[in-house]
Amino acid sequence: MKTEYLDKSATDRAAELLSAGQLVALPTETVYGLAADASNPAAVAATFQAKGRPADHPLIVHLSSVEEMAFWAASVPPEAWALANKFWPGPLTLLLERGKLVDDVITGGRDTVALRLPAHPLFLLVLKRLGRAVTAPSANRHKRLSPTSAEHVRRELDGRIGAVLDGGDCAFGLESTILDLTGTPLILRPGPISATDIEACLGRPVAQPTEHSVAVAGNMREHYRPQAPVWLVPADSLETVVGQMQAGRFGVLHLPGNRPAVGQCVEMPPAAQDFGAHLYRQMRNMDESGCEVILIEEPPAGATWSAIRDRLRRAAVSVAAEARVINEALQSQSVKAG
Repeated sequence: MKTEYLDKSATDRAAELLSAGQLVALPTETVYGLAADASNPAAVAATFQAKGRPADHPLIVHLSSVEEMAFWAASVPPEAWALANKFWPGPLTLLLERGKLVDDVITGGRDTVALRLPAHPLFLLVLKRLGRAVTAPSANRHKRLSPTSAEHVRRELDGRIGAVLDGGDCAFGLESTILDLTGTPLILRPGPISATDIEACLGRPVAQPTEHSVAVAGNMREHYRPQAPVWLVPADSLETVVGQMQAGRFGVLHLPGNRPAVGQCVEMPPAAQDFGAHLYRQMRNMDESGCEVILIEEPPAGATWSAIRDRLRRAAVSVAAEARVINEALQSQSVKAG
């Protein structure tokens, strides 16, 4: 398959390809999504093959209007309408009881469906011209880093999909917040819309467990990973660990004021939203520069950093306070590879 590369003016072509059952990577405000016509089970199924994604891992349906929730969900509780009217278009996904017409290929056979209305103007324009909703998991290989530019998609899926619509770099750089509304409100994946934001809208507390067993997008222990192993290092140990590293080439993502003297060092923004917008890109850059290991300074605790800490927890091999642990692990990995 030859993948077409479309500029931002080619929304008609993107909609045409989707209508014909092709897969098209589209920009969202979070990450690039791999869109398929949600009314075409064969097209949706092709998404799993292109990504190498397990068929029982449910997808998110992307809508073009708030009102479309009523078609996809068996019922829409008042809290869902309130949240949609407050945060849509935007990076919030709502998990609801699925409607009778929702195909199993979308939900992985589960009784729920995940819905969101994206904010990127090109994505919305394609939806309007297609006239139907789409499924759109991140446009990358399964468990790999989500793409935040059209070029990232090209490197991951060239020849596997119909087209990529170039909408520039993604604003948030991290996947949407997923909120379960089938019972007591529960954040299943932290994201740009925080628990505090949701609680302010609903007027009641929202639970946010560190781990859970609900099958939703992104809920795998190993996820969002570059090729090189990632190690989280506590801030007060970073300089010591870097000074003891024996790896031939290693990269360091650090916060301001904690720059190591050696290594391929990149200072990350001090604000959580800006840090998140650059995280996947910098991890990719280090991968492509040949880093054998990526050390990342463990970010601060607190609600504003919860999405970043979640992604890093899934990307990292482990949290390590001593370089010895990292070096031994790398040597072990080298022996196994040999």
